[in-house]
Amino acid sequence: MKQFNTYRTLASLAKGAAIALLFNLVACGDSATRANSSSNALNAALGTMTDNRDGRTYRTVTIGKQTWMAENLNFESDNSLCMSDITDYCNKYGRLYTWAAAMDSAAIWGEYGKGCGYGKKCYPSTPFGQHVRGVCPEGWHLPTNSEWSSLMFTVGNNYEAAENLKSTSGWLDYKGTSGNGTDDYGFSALPAGYRDKRGYGGQVGSEAHFWTSTEDDENKADFMYFTYSTHVWYMYGTDKQYGRSVRCVMDE
Repeated sequence: MKQFNTYRTLASLAKGAAIALLFNLVACGDSATRANSSSNALNAALGTMTDNRDGRTYRTVTIGKQTWMAENLNFESDNSLCMSDITDYCNKYGRLYTWAAAMDSAAIWGEYGKGCGYGKKCYPSTPFGQHVRGVCPEGWHLPTNSEWSSLMFTVGNNYEAAENLKSTSGWLDYKGTSGNGTDDYGFSALPAGYRDKRGYGGQVGSEAHFWTSTEDDENKADFMYFTYSTHVWYMYGTDKQYGRSVRCVMDE
C-alpha cells in the first residue's frame, strides 16, 4: 500500500490555523432529527440523528466546529456490502462502500458526485459552500481530506489523535500492548477492516478505513486510516474499487 504524501500534515491539508474547541449542536434539516443531547467529559456535544431514507438512528458528536456521525454509515446502496455478507457485521461496523458508492456516482441523492468512480477522473465540482453529499443522509456529506485533517488536529497531534478517537474496545493487541483507544470525544472509531477489489475481506479488529471525497487520479481516492499498532493517523491514496467505511459530517 503506497502512503499518500507521508502522513499528510496540517500544513498541506488543514484549513487555517489551529481550530478552537467549540462544542455546540447544529440543527440538521428535514431528513435528520436530533434528540437526547448531552456532553461527555470534554464537553463534546453528543446527540442523535435519524436517516429518513431507512429510519435508522445514529449517534452524533460535535467536535470543534464539526458535527460527525459517531457510528459508521449502515445505509444499503448499490456497491455496498457487509463483510462476508454477515448481517451482524453491518450491525456492529456499518457497511463497506466502494468509492463510487460512497460518492453516489449514480446521482440518486445529489449531483456533485455524479459519474465518480474507477477508471476516470471526475474532479467533483461543488459550488462555493457546498459539499459532495454522496451516500450520506440529507444535510450531511462525505468529508474531504481537509475536513478529516481538521478533525484530527482538533483532538490532538499526529501521535495521539487516533487514540483519542478510537473505541475503548474491539481493537487487537500489538506486541502485548492494547490497540484500543481512549475515545475521549465519543467518536468511537471501530476496526471494521476493508474489502479489496477481488472481494476478499480483512483486517477486522486491526484497522479502520474511512473514505474521503478527495480524488487523486483515475484509479485512486484518499482515505483516513487508523491501525491497532500505533496511535498515529495516516491518509493514503488507494484503489477506488476497495470497500471501506463511511463517516458523514454535517453540512455547515
